[in-house]
Amino acid sequence: MARTAREKLLVAGERLIAERGLSVPTQEIVEAAGQRNRSAVQYHFGARDGLITAILERRLADLADRQVELLSAHETSGRPDTVVALLEILIRPMFEVPYAEGSTHYARFLEQVRRLPAVTEGLLSSERWPVVSIVAHRLSLALKELPRETRRRRMDALTTVMAGLIADLERAAQAEGRAIADDDATITETVAMIAGMLTAPVSEATGA
Repeated sequence: MARTAREKLLVAGERLIAERGLSVPTQEIVEAAGQRNRSAVQYHFGARDGLITAILERRLADLADRQVELLSAHETSGRPDTVVALLEILIRPMFEVPYAEGSTHYARFLEQVRRLPAVTEGLLSSERWPVVSIVAHRLSLALKELPRETRRRRMDALTTVMAGLIADLERAAQAEGRAIADDDATITETVAMIAGMLTAPVSEATGA
């Protein structure tokens, strides 16, 4: 099925913002989308922030649905709330959903936009992501042996590390002319690296 003008703008916007950052001119996004109307971004999205919001919203419902499925399966299994099991609920959908839907730049795009107020206070707020809030609370409990401040810093770094690791996998895949690997081995390794960051022993230098 042929893409609409709006869909072409979403694809071009995700790619160019991922590769060049938030300073990329909207006119270049319009040109990359093959649109003749120089005001196409304004026409379809109102402004740059509207385009960013629409790019994120393309994936949010499916990502959230997959998180719900994984959390439900975890609870049904009766497995304990280990750090690895909880991280799997957050990380697996990031591999499965965007790339199955044809994205090649989603994690890099998220790297660029995730700290924008319109994103953190709206699309990525706890109200929009109830499973993330539940899992984050349980992760904090699973890390209760860590000093409170250490636990807070590591939990704050979780999204940064997750987006960064997956973004690096995207870059490597693009450089090698292939799709990002979304197999169990890649997901398991990514989960293990982030679990290692969260559970690393506390040195005397970093302290309580």
